[in-house]
Amino acid sequence: MNTTFQDFDNEIVKLDLSGKNHHVGNIVEFGNDLIVLFNGTDYIYIPFEHILNLSIAIDKDHKDAISEPLESPSIASKANKNDLTLTNVLTQAQGMFVEIYVTNNQPLHGYISHIMEDYFVFHSPIYKTMIIATKHLKWLIPYSHNQRPFGLTDHNLSVKPFTKPLLKTIKEQVEKMQNELVVFNLGEKLHHVGKIKNFNGLVVEIETARNVSVFLNLLHIKTIHRV
Repeated sequence: MNTTFQDFDNEIVKLDLSGKNHHVGNIVEFGNDLIVLFNGTDYIYIPFEHILNLSIAIDKDHKDAISEPLESPSIASKANKNDLTLTNVLTQAQGMFVEIYVTNNQPLHGYISHIMEDYFVFHSPIYKTMIIATKHLKWLIPYSHNQRPFGLTDHNLSVKPFTKPLLKTIKEQVEKMQNELVVFNLGEKLHHVGKIKNFNGLVVEIETARNVSVFLNLLHIKTIHRV
């Protein structure tokens, strides 16, 4: 697939992604499991897993809107393109202000504080501390150096220590959160808000406000934050 992307050098391309999303821009770099697209404003890091198809953009408005980058990407491969992996990008992004997209048509703004085996911890000024399943990350956009989410100061956005011990996997972390009030998937569905009542295998039982039990598949839980 990397060889295929080399064929699109200097071309404006359109990427269709899962969840009916798309991006248009220049492919500026690619690694083993993601590509980097420049859309005229931002560098966008997109895992291969969520790319449905790629085509050359034929819309003249798209082509005219994509300017040359004024600065190098803040996250890049160190020695060769094989170094640029999703794990490496997340590691380099720790402590940076970034935009990420996971679910529910709601980009999240903040910073990554911890990277675990199959999830990472994200601090959002809106949602506070969140657990994000890595496999559901659709894209990541680093902020430019002079940008701050919502115009907040560094003091308001400083990294807050995660006071509770983090476990290696999201499965272990959810199991430990039994009897806590949580919001799954940014509250995309009514039954994504409630108390974790039980956990068995990959099935999470959540009790809603009306004391109704709903059983969720852990593999489809993308984000978690405590109430």
